[in-house]
Amino acid sequence: MNAPEKIRLTQFSHGGGCGCKIAPAVLSELLATTPIRALPKELLVGSETADDAAVYRLNDTQAIVATTDFFTPIVDDPYDFGRIAATNALSDVYAMGAKPLFALAVVGMPLEKIPLPVIGRILSGGESVCAEAGIPIAGGHSIDVLEPIYGLVVLGLVDPANLKRNSTARADDVLILGKPLGVGILSAALKKGELSAAGYEAMLAATTRLNTPGAALAEMSGVHAMTDVTGFGLAGHLLEICRGSGLSSEISFDRLPFIPEALELARQGVATGASERNWNGYGKDVALPAGAPEWQRKLLTDPQTSGGLLVACAPQARDAVLAEFARQGFAQAQAIGRLAAGPARLRVS
Repeated sequence: MNAPEKIRLTQFSHGGGCGCKIAPAVLSELLATTPIRALPKELLVGSETADDAAVYRLNDTQAIVATTDFFTPIVDDPYDFGRIAATNALSDVYAMGAKPLFALAVVGMPLEKIPLPVIGRILSGGESVCAEAGIPIAGGHSIDVLEPIYGLVVLGLVDPANLKRNSTARADDVLILGKPLGVGILSAALKKGELSAAGYEAMLAATTRLNTPGAALAEMSGVHAMTDVTGFGLAGHLLEICRGSGLSSEISFDRLPFIPEALELARQGVATGASERNWNGYGKDVALPAGAPEWQRKLLTDPQTSGGLLVACAPQARDAVLAEFARQGFAQAQAIGRLAAGPARLRVS
């Protein structure tokens, strides 16, 4: 067996991070065959709008937010993998406007291939992020499997009056993105050995930054909807807002924030297979500028792992939302477009 320091976690997985999500078209087909039975009135958010978490009302001022997220390695370093996976799982709670309470670990490892000290480093990385979020990992479940997976079940708490869904945006809302794009492209370059040390650090900085502004933004009356950008890419998750809210959207490509090396790699043709699967799933609902290069399309569909919050807010709340992002260290948060009345489509200018 290889020494722990020689293990490359990505060699054990066919796809890394949120790039290993089931393609949106396939997921829609699967969910279409799943019956939705009578739901309790206390279930404020279920699976009906592809939102980030389920929400169950306890009383007039408290609701439980529940989510789970896990995936295969996106990086080789076990501690970094644990940190990224935990940050990604916690993001769904912040995207609903909630504060996390505690987490449960979800662990699947090929025990004959990965030494126990390496697995321990993965768990330590996840625990370090939960400590940063101020919550414990209170238990979990582990199995012996062919590919390594790690993630969390996270429970959070929100006042139902502050709950932010992906289906409550309004016409004329401004769209604000909290983190730069390009994580999927960087992970693809990493797997090919083409990512620089600076690019790796930039990817790590983005994927391990907790989306903590979500809780503060939820208390702003001008913030109408939120989600986080993950495996379906910016275009896919924005279209979920459009479908849930019954609106159309427009974004400016030139206003999108990108991790610089990801932008350069995209121009060179680096992309993930998940980017193409995403486009095949929802590309019919995206209008690109005439003559737009293929690399721009692949950036719009690039699967993000632990991506940024996507916020829909009233125009007069725009500055306050950007100020809150800046206050919490999200220097690249940017207003990228707007929502309008019309069919659930995305137009890119």
